[in-house]
Amino acid sequence: MEIKGFQLSYCSNIHPGESWEATFENLKKYIPEVKNRLSVDKPFGIGLRLSHEASLILEKANQLSEFRNWLQSENAYVFTLNGFPYGDFHRTTVKDKVHFPDWTTVERRDYTIRSFKILAQLLPEGMDGGISTSPVSYRHWFKSDSDLNVGMETATRHLLEVVGELADIKKQTGKSLHLDIEPEPDGILENSDEMIWLFSDWLLPIGKPWLAKKLNISQEEAEEVLKEHIQVCYDVCHFAIVYEKPADTFAKFEKAGIKIGKIQISAALKALIPTQPETRDIVKLKLLPFEESTYLHQVVARTKDGSLKSYSDLPEALKILNETDEEEWRIHFHVPVFLDNYGALASTQDQISIVLNEILKNPSLTNHLEVETYTWEVLPEDTRLSLGESISRELAWVIKKLN
Repeated sequence: MEIKGFQLSYCSNIHPGESWEATFENLKKYIPEVKNRLSVDKPFGIGLRLSHEASLILEKANQLSEFRNWLQSENAYVFTLNGFPYGDFHRTTVKDKVHFPDWTTVERRDYTIRSFKILAQLLPEGMDGGISTSPVSYRHWFKSDSDLNVGMETATRHLLEVVGELADIKKQTGKSLHLDIEPEPDGILENSDEMIWLFSDWLLPIGKPWLAKKLNISQEEAEEVLKEHIQVCYDVCHFAIVYEKPADTFAKFEKAGIKIGKIQISAALKALIPTQPETRDIVKLKLLPFEESTYLHQVVARTKDGSLKSYSDLPEALKILNETDEEEWRIHFHVPVFLDNYGALASTQDQISIVLNEILKNPSLTNHLEVETYTWEVLPEDTRLSLGESISRELAWVIKKLN
């Protein structure tokens, strides 16, 4: 839905199901409920999570036509897709497999291009559309700098082939579509510096001459095309985990000429580490229910001198909780955005408020806002509302902040 000139929705990756049938059934169940709870009488935007399996079905003309008819009947539209998880994302062990297949593979390239062709047919006229995607790959899969360089060159070629397709779609339809790369803990791209490095060391040096030749344009024009069609997905949770200040990050992206295609509104779990051993035991007991087997929950710790230390998953960090001199943990566990306190634990909700204030001051930062709390099924019972109520409360909280 449009709020203050921004397109706002929630990401449907909160719903389990990899097939198009399951995806569509969830939309038919929850979109009307959420609209009703929010008393929405204007067009309702959808942030669609589309798996590889579902995309193979939805690209068929009859399925796409049925979905478009349903969107029209519900006064709804699709403006953004989540193309990060390729395969199973619920009720199985996902962990680092969320990155597979990565951008070194043709499977990731082809799935993304297919998804863009679907989005181009769903996107309303006069609106830009985006698909968020993985931060190239999972960094721990690369055992040497040489391995990483080979992987980055292959991934860059695949990303550029997507740009070529998006330039062609724009030429044919007039619609501007962008691939929104999403830095996250333990991705090859974790933070703003690494996102800028992707452009400065890979996309621009390789992409400018390649696109100039392919599109018969100058290298300066090629850079503009590249920066139109590859942007960043700024996930508030992910940037909070690495302790980046939103205003600083936005300024760095602006200086580098990198656009923000989508802001994912999400909160990370946060723990302040007490000095007293008995109080640490309380924190540990509160954290244990968040230790679950579906997703990776990386931890980034901050010490008294401001230095950071990373743990690849919550169990690894919990092993050293009793003896650590760290003062704060930020944990990659998406928790409901409308809660900032969990007793002995907290969330990074304050970072969402800062981000929303920044975009209200500078609306040109992005067009797309998407609430993303995909962990609903694995949240501890005492933090979980009914699904429809939780989605509605999150959107209502954001709407109130924007107004």
